[in-house]
Amino acid sequence: MDRGLYIHIPFCKSKCLYCDFCSYSGMSGLMTDYSKALAGEIAEAAVDGIKSIFIGGGTPTYLSLEGWGIIGEAIGRLNLMEGAEFTVEANPGTFDEEKLKALMDMGANRLSIGLQAVQDSHLKRLGRIHTYGEFLKGYRTARKLGFGNINVDLMFGLPGQSLEDWKESLQKIAELDPEHISCYSLIIEEGTEFWRLYEEGSLQLPDEETERAMYRHTLEFLREKGYSQYEISNFSKPGKECRHNLIYWNLEEYIGCGAGAHSFVDGVRLSNPSGVEEYIGFMEGRGPGKREVHENTAEDTMEEFMFMGLRKTAGIGLSDFRERFGQDIYQVYGDVIRKFQGRGLLAAEGGRIRLTDKGVELSNSVMCEFIL
Repeated sequence: MDRGLYIHIPFCKSKCLYCDFCSYSGMSGLMTDYSKALAGEIAEAAVDGIKSIFIGGGTPTYLSLEGWGIIGEAIGRLNLMEGAEFTVEANPGTFDEEKLKALMDMGANRLSIGLQAVQDSHLKRLGRIHTYGEFLKGYRTARKLGFGNINVDLMFGLPGQSLEDWKESLQKIAELDPEHISCYSLIIEEGTEFWRLYEEGSLQLPDEETERAMYRHTLEFLREKGYSQYEISNFSKPGKECRHNLIYWNLEEYIGCGAGAHSFVDGVRLSNPSGVEEYIGFMEGRGPGKREVHENTAEDTMEEFMFMGLRKTAGIGLSDFRERFGQDIYQVYGDVIRKFQGRGLLAAEGGRIRLTDKGVELSNSVMCEFIL
């Protein structure tokens, strides 16, 4: 079976104040050992056809060229399907022409650049290590080298961010004409520095109405600029949807390699040890680290199918549900679907069920009712 492959690079030059991902700063001395351990795990993924690769982090482009050489050799031995999408996440200030060339030599054909905002004051407040000018330099270098498929990550609902600030970020990035734009709402995650500031009352966030206005403006503005919304937070030019992320949203199979990486194969969820040293020891067959295994029940998979599928603007096909689970979706979720249709949060048409625009704004409260 053809699967997606996710590869995790956990190293960061500096950890952003809002980040709760499996990422670590001050551990660059372990890059080579980590890359060797990771290459071993990637080799195990070579048994099946790989239809997409996504290298995320952390900050993948902070990894040393030596590390990339080790990982690149392992990737070169994979059974990669013709025309496969191969994305690498990149942070401004951590890559140059030499590193981008190395990624292209490995086969990378899509770049996802984390920017978040065009105002340097907001970047500093987020704990980003770069300026907007450094982002522009990196973006133009990638274009010059021939990257024809670039995503830019932006974030709204930031501390001290106004609606005008957000409009400026969207305007300036749309002028660059990337193939894909991701627009995420800031979430204050427990255990982050932002969580601590929020708890002590020193994080001034936009109010709920301003944040909704930011999201509504995003939908209207990007539609006018030729971007199609295909998922709650993702917008692309025609045919430039992120194929790897669609694997997750369609609840297809994928393999995860690296510290804290997750896999979903044959209805089983696997997760690797999350610490860098713990992961290296695990791959070398020493230490207490182990891979956690969770075998999904039919109900687990159904719930995940609904959660992930409703993130897509196309929603969920009734025939897809029946084919996968052998039941009519209304047998399982009829009461919930009719309830939210009545409130104007769900639409059922053309053999599909999807969130309405109003439903997207209240998506968390809608989706939680699909827990069986």
